Amino acid sequence: MSFRVAFEGIDGSGKGTQAARLRDALAGDGRRVDLLSFPRYSETFFGRAAGEFLNGRFGPADAVDPFLVSLLFAGDRFESKAVIERADAANDVLIFDRYVASNIAHQAAKLPPDRRDELAAWVERIEYGIHKLPRPNLVILLDLPADEAQRRIARKRPRDYTDRAADLHEEDAAYLARVREVYHELASRGENWRVIDCLRDGEPRSAEEIGAEIAAIVRDGRER
Repeated sequence: MSFRVAFEGIDGSGKGTQAARLRDALAGDGRRVDLLSFPRYSETFFGRAAGEFLNGRFGPADAVDPFLVSLLFAGDRFESKAVIERADAANDVLIFDRYVASNIAHQAAKLPPDRRDELAAWVERIEYGIHKLPRPNLVILLDLPADEAQRRIARKRPRDYTDRAADLHEEDAAYLARVREVYHELASRGENWRVIDCLRDGEPRSAEEIGAEIAAIVRDGRER
């Protein structure tokens, strides 16, 4: 069984970059390490369906009930359960670029605050209870304001699931701000969450500096 690290944060916060940096840093330590990114848009039926949702096939994001949308993203991980379990058994550290908390944050952000806990319980019941996915030992929240996130999204390379400059979630700054708010709510209640500020005094921190901070946290966590 591995030490599992999940990277979370709003779109554009650098999850993919930092997940890859951590993988390389731990591999350099001689650790067996693997990295899985979700959704798996090209590998699973539900991943492709999630990509179609984000690309607008089923209408505007607010036109589909978030409880139902969460089933697409949960289904993608359920289809990938064997992949997750093999990686968990074969490695010292397993890194997730988005995991269950991403499903909670993105869908709960579409609901009024008094219904967010209901959505969170729904997702956790499905993913951890029914699907029996392994829980992360550590969740790294890369914290970034929505306006800076959108500037970074505009510079992203083309993705395999959409030909749009920004998908339905990415193009809505107010929505991204609510997702960030939900992430902070989750982090405030989770003992295994660590929040990493991606800005210092309003200016972006370097990927190298952020990566070094994360690697130190993970190395310390594994040794406890």
